[in-house]
Amino acid sequence: MEAVVVDAGSKLLKAGFAIPDQPPSLVIPTQMKRVAEDNPLADNSSCGDIMVDPVVRGFIRDWDAIEDLLHHVLYTGLGWEIGNEGQILFTDPLLTPKALREQLVQLMFETFNISGFYASEQAVLSLYAVGRISGCTVDVGHGKIDIAPVIEGAVHHIASRRFEIGGTDLTSFLAQELSKSNLQINLKMSDVEKLKEKFSRCAEDEVAYEKIQHNCRKEQHILPDGQVITIGREAYAVGEALFRPSILGLDTHGIVEQLVHSISTVSSENHRQLLESTVLCGGTSAMAGFEDRFQKEANLCSSAIRPTLVKPPEYMPENSSKYSAWIGGAILAKVVFPQNQHLTKADYDESGPSVIHRKCF
Repeated sequence: MEAVVVDAGSKLLKAGFAIPDQPPSLVIPTQMKRVAEDNPLADNSSCGDIMVDPVVRGFIRDWDAIEDLLHHVLYTGLGWEIGNEGQILFTDPLLTPKALREQLVQLMFETFNISGFYASEQAVLSLYAVGRISGCTVDVGHGKIDIAPVIEGAVHHIASRRFEIGGTDLTSFLAQELSKSNLQINLKMSDVEKLKEKFSRCAEDEVAYEKIQHNCRKEQHILPDGQVITIGREAYAVGEALFRPSILGLDTHGIVEQLVHSISTVSSENHRQLLESTVLCGGTSAMAGFEDRFQKEANLCSSAIRPTLVKPPEYMPENSSKYSAWIGGAILAKVVFPQNQHLTKADYDESGPSVIHRKCF
């Protein structure tokens, strides 16, 4: 049985058997609905749904919920049998605290009784997905942006940057902007999320964005409840916020400048291999116009450091940037498990959860 690869993001959990040239077989929302226990005496009719986020800003925060979610994924979704569990590889977000890594390996061995475990950082795996072992990843996810230089398969942590800005913040920003121009509309965040995915885009550059502010074609969209909403320049503001965070009220540099600063702190002898292999990944990076705007801004950098984007090979699945860490995990799983480089139950029993720091790095 092939090893299972799991990439648990703040918005989506990607899971499947390690087949690198195919997308993950299971892509489901990470957010869960808490179901009230059956109690004939309780009046639950007036209670709204209680939503639970097991993963927040990339890190697992609710361990009971993630256990329930993984049980569904592994046994129902992927067909594992209790008592015959296989091997599993998890993707690690940038700068994951040691305690969280230990808690995860403990959960997998003690609760799920797996036969083998491995974990690797998402930045490294995203590079594997495009056939590189050195480069720089810009991961624009639902809950955070991670920028990580990787040299010979190892993340340069001192130069890495993590920002707690992501797709969820852009959704809130879009809701705010739409409320200003659609005063009579009552918006649900779930509807705004869908509007963002459908309409949000990046202007060609700052000059084009400023022109759009004064002259932008508006589109009407019918919400599920029948309300009609108008969207125009707001769609471009979402993308612009990634390059000019001041739009969000943040005093920080845009995403390209942050990348340049990150690479500039690495030894100059490594600049070329990092520059020539810059990879965009994460769901938000799939926004219309984002890649072109990113490359254009990179070409305009006053610094000598000008990143060049690397695209996935043609044989990789469509929209693979959304799943690049998972695909890289599938590639790595094909190596670490057959070559017995993984963490076994015997390793865990002998050394406890801290063994993950010695065997998975």
